[in-house]
Amino acid sequence: MINDIKKDAETRMKKSVDAVHTNFNKIRTGRAHPSILDAVTVEYYGGQVPLNQVASVTVEDARTLTVSPWEQPMVPKIEKAIMTSDLGLNPSSAGNVIRVPMPMLTEETRKTYIKQARAEAESARVAIRNVRRDANGDFKSLLKDKEITEDDQRQGEDEIQKLTDKYIAEIDKALAAKEQDLMQV
Repeated sequence: MINDIKKDAETRMKKSVDAVHTNFNKIRTGRAHPSILDAVTVEYYGGQVPLNQVASVTVEDARTLTVSPWEQPMVPKIEKAIMTSDLGLNPSSAGNVIRVPMPMLTEETRKTYIKQARAEAESARVAIRNVRRDANGDFKSLLKDKEITEDDQRQGEDEIQKLTDKYIAEIDKALAAKEQDLMQV
Protein backbone atom coordinates (compact mmCIF):
# COMPACT_ATOMS: atom_id res chain seq x y z
CA MET A 1 0.00 0.00 0.00
CA ILE A 2 2.78 2.44 0.94
CA ASN A 3 4.73 1.48 -2.17
CA ASP A 4 1.64 2.09 -4.34
CA ILE A 5 1.25 5.60 -2.92
CA LYS A 6 4.97 6.24 -3.42
CA LYS A 7 4.93 4.97 -7.03
CA ASP A 8 1.86 7.06 -7.86
CA ALA A 9 3.45 10.17 -6.34
CA GLU A 10 6.71 9.58 -8.23
CA THR A 11 4.85 9.11 -11.53
CA ARG A 12 2.90 12.33 -11.04
CA MET A 13 6.05 14.25 -10.07
CA LYS A 14 7.85 12.98 -13.19
CA LYS A 15 4.95 14.22 -15.30
CA SER A 16 5.31 17.68 -13.75
CA VAL A 17 9.02 17.75 -14.60
CA ASP A 18 8.29 16.58 -18.16
CA ALA A 19 5.65 19.29 -18.50
CA VAL A 20 8.07 22.01 -17.41
CA HIS A 21 10.65 20.79 -19.97
CA THR A 22 7.97 20.91 -22.68
CA ASN A 23 6.97 24.42 -21.64
CA PHE A 24 10.62 25.55 -21.59
CA ASN A 25 10.99 24.34 -25.19
CA LYS A 26 8.18 26.69 -26.20
CA ILE A 27 10.05 29.70 -24.81
CA ARG A 28 12.28 30.75 -27.65
CA THR A 29 15.89 31.74 -27.26
CA GLY A 30 18.05 33.59 -29.77
CA ARG A 31 19.14 30.32 -31.36
CA ALA A 32 17.11 28.31 -33.84
CA HIS A 33 15.70 25.04 -32.48
CA PRO A 34 13.01 22.91 -34.19
CA SER A 35 11.03 22.44 -30.95
CA ILE A 36 10.15 26.15 -31.02
CA LEU A 37 7.56 25.36 -33.70
CA ASP A 38 6.06 22.35 -31.83
CA ALA A 39 3.11 24.43 -30.61
CA VAL A 40 2.20 25.65 -34.13
CA THR A 41 -0.84 23.97 -35.68
CA VAL A 42 -1.80 24.11 -39.35
CA GLU A 43 -5.21 23.73 -41.00
CA TYR A 44 -4.97 20.49 -43.00
CA TYR A 45 -8.01 19.01 -44.78
CA GLY A 46 -10.47 20.62 -42.37
CA GLY A 47 -8.61 19.87 -39.11
CA GLN A 48 -5.84 21.42 -37.07
CA VAL A 49 -2.68 19.29 -37.00
CA PRO A 50 0.77 19.97 -35.54
CA LEU A 51 3.26 21.48 -37.97
CA ASN A 52 5.66 18.53 -37.68
CA GLN A 53 2.96 16.26 -39.18
CA VAL A 54 2.75 18.19 -42.46
CA ALA A 55 6.35 19.34 -42.87
CA SER A 56 9.90 18.69 -41.75
CA VAL A 57 11.54 21.34 -39.59
CA THR A 58 15.33 21.58 -39.69
CA VAL A 59 17.98 24.01 -38.52
CA GLU A 60 19.66 25.72 -41.47
CA ASP A 61 22.11 27.76 -39.39
CA ALA A 62 22.30 29.15 -35.85
CA ARG A 63 19.55 31.69 -36.50
CA THR A 64 17.38 30.13 -39.22
CA LEU A 65 14.88 27.29 -39.32
CA THR A 66 13.87 25.66 -42.60
CA VAL A 67 10.35 24.25 -42.95
CA SER A 68 9.85 21.88 -45.89
CA PRO A 69 6.18 20.97 -46.44
CA TRP A 70 5.43 17.56 -47.85
CA GLU A 71 2.77 19.02 -50.13
CA GLN A 72 3.22 22.17 -52.23
CA PRO A 73 -0.27 23.66 -51.49
CA MET A 74 0.58 23.69 -47.77
CA VAL A 75 3.26 26.41 -48.11
CA PRO A 76 0.96 29.45 -47.68
CA LYS A 77 -1.02 27.75 -44.88
CA ILE A 78 2.13 26.91 -42.93
CA GLU A 79 3.52 30.41 -43.48
CA LYS A 80 0.28 31.94 -42.17
CA ALA A 81 0.18 29.57 -39.17
CA ILE A 82 3.73 30.53 -38.14
CA MET A 83 2.97 34.22 -38.59
CA THR A 84 -0.23 34.11 -36.52
CA SER A 85 1.35 32.08 -33.71
CA ASP A 86 2.37 34.06 -30.64
CA LEU A 87 6.07 33.33 -31.22
CA GLY A 88 6.82 36.65 -32.93
CA LEU A 89 8.40 35.01 -35.98
CA ASN A 90 8.25 36.30 -39.55
CA PRO A 91 8.63 33.45 -42.09
CA SER A 92 9.46 33.93 -45.76
CA SER A 93 8.83 31.38 -48.49
CA ALA A 94 11.07 30.67 -51.42
CA GLY A 95 9.34 28.20 -53.71
CA ASN A 96 8.46 25.16 -51.66
CA VAL A 97 10.72 25.96 -48.67
CA ILE A 98 9.87 28.31 -45.82
CA ARG A 99 12.73 30.00 -43.97
CA VAL A 100 12.07 31.25 -40.44
CA PRO A 101 14.78 33.67 -39.25
CA MET A 102 15.14 34.01 -35.47
CA PRO A 103 15.29 37.68 -34.55
CA MET A 104 17.85 38.79 -32.00
CA LEU A 105 16.41 39.06 -28.51
CA THR A 106 16.54 42.45 -26.86
CA GLU A 107 17.41 42.74 -23.18
CA GLU A 108 13.77 43.51 -22.43
CA THR A 109 12.43 40.42 -24.22
CA ARG A 110 15.09 38.26 -22.54
CA LYS A 111 13.89 39.45 -19.13
CA THR A 112 10.27 38.81 -20.14
CA TYR A 113 11.13 35.26 -21.24
CA ILE A 114 13.04 34.66 -17.99
CA LYS A 115 9.97 35.79 -16.01
CA GLN A 116 7.86 33.39 -18.07
CA ALA A 117 10.32 30.54 -17.43
CA ARG A 118 10.34 31.27 -13.69
CA ALA A 119 6.53 31.25 -13.65
CA GLU A 120 6.48 27.88 -15.44
CA ALA A 121 9.01 26.49 -12.96
CA GLU A 122 7.03 27.78 -9.98
CA SER A 123 3.80 26.23 -11.25
CA ALA A 124 5.64 22.89 -11.62
CA ARG A 125 6.98 23.21 -8.07
CA VAL A 126 3.46 23.86 -6.82
CA ALA A 127 2.21 20.79 -8.71
CA ILE A 128 4.92 18.66 -7.07
CA ARG A 129 4.04 20.01 -3.62
CA ASN A 130 0.39 19.20 -4.30
CA VAL A 131 1.39 15.61 -5.11
CA ARG A 132 3.28 15.50 -1.79
CA ARG A 133 0.22 16.83 0.04
CA ASP A 134 -2.02 14.20 -1.58
CA ALA A 135 0.39 11.37 -0.72
CA ASN A 136 0.72 12.55 2.89
CA GLY A 137 -3.08 12.75 3.10
CA ASP A 138 -3.28 9.16 1.87
CA PHE A 139 -0.85 8.09 4.60
CA LYS A 140 -2.92 9.90 7.24
CA SER A 141 -6.13 8.23 6.10
CA LEU A 142 -4.43 4.80 6.17
CA LEU A 143 -3.25 5.52 9.70
CA LYS A 144 -6.73 6.66 10.70
CA ASP A 145 -8.19 3.42 9.31
CA LYS A 146 -5.46 1.55 11.28
CA GLU A 147 -4.08 -0.06 8.11
CA ILE A 148 -0.55 1.20 8.83
CA THR A 149 1.38 2.15 11.97
CA GLU A 150 2.62 5.62 12.89
CA ASP A 151 6.17 4.51 12.08
CA ASP A 152 5.05 3.42 8.60
CA GLN A 153 3.34 6.78 8.13
CA ARG A 154 6.47 8.72 9.16
CA GLN A 155 8.67 6.56 6.95
CA GLY A 156 6.30 7.04 3.99
CA GLU A 157 6.16 10.81 4.51
CA ASP A 158 9.98 10.94 4.71
CA GLU A 159 10.28 9.03 1.43
CA ILE A 160 7.74 11.33 -0.25
CA GLN A 161 9.68 14.36 1.04
CA LYS A 162 12.90 12.95 -0.48
CA LEU A 163 11.10 12.51 -3.82
CA THR A 164 9.75 16.04 -3.57
CA ASP A 165 13.22 17.46 -2.92
CA LYS A 166 14.67 15.44 -5.81
CA TYR A 167 12.12 16.62 -8.38
CA ILE A 168 12.14 20.24 -7.23
CA ALA A 169 15.94 20.17 -7.60
CA GLU A 170 15.48 18.87 -11.18
CA ILE A 171 13.14 21.77 -11.95
CA ASP A 172 15.59 24.27 -10.44
CA LYS A 173 18.40 22.80 -12.54
CA ALA A 174 16.29 23.02 -15.73
CA LEU A 175 15.34 26.62 -14.88
CA ALA A 176 18.98 27.58 -14.34
CA ALA A 177 19.91 26.05 -17.70
CA LYS A 178 17.06 27.89 -19.46
CA GLU A 179 17.99 31.22 -17.84
CA GLN A 180 21.62 30.75 -18.90
CA ASP A 181 20.46 29.90 -22.42
CA LEU A 182 18.27 33.00 -22.56
CA MET A 183 21.02 35.33 -21.35
CA GLN A 184 23.54 34.17 -23.96
CA VAL A 185 23.98 36.70 -26.73
